[in-house]
Amino acid sequence: MMNILLGVGNEANGDDGIGVWVARNFSHEGWRSIDCFTVPENYTSEIKRSDAKKVVIVDAADMGLDAGEMRIIPKDRIGLAGFSTHSLPLSIFIKHIQETKGVDVILIGIQPEQFYSGISEKVMEAGKSLLEILRRGSFEEIEVL
Repeated sequence: MMNILLGVGNEANGDDGIGVWVARNFSHEGWRSIDCFTVPENYTSEIKRSDAKKVVIVDAADMGLDAGEMRIIPKDRIGLAGFSTHSLPLSIFIKHIQETKGVDVILIGIQPEQFYSGISEKVMEAGKSLLEILRRGSFEEIEVL
């Protein structure tokens, strides 16, 4: 049994690259980490073929919070958070994965500060903190939006 981490975003857009950064820097037993760029739907077949019990999606999300704050975003609140770089809305992707695979999907948003010149210090600190939370499996440390 394993879990899958999907890092979503675009590094060319500053803080929008935090999901990709987390995916590239996360390694832990029982996890498969995938850098999805801005197209997590391209990995639907891989997720379906896996024995994953949990899928965690990490992305920059405009939630109206201070830069670097992170939240678990329930599926009924996805519309309240802004995700600007995806071709398919994350809500549709998540619903499809849950219905076809029957896995638990957790969406973690990190509030961006800026969308230019690399990942900002506050957002990078949040990404590093999230790596540790993922390794511990202690999702309860993250507030729900």
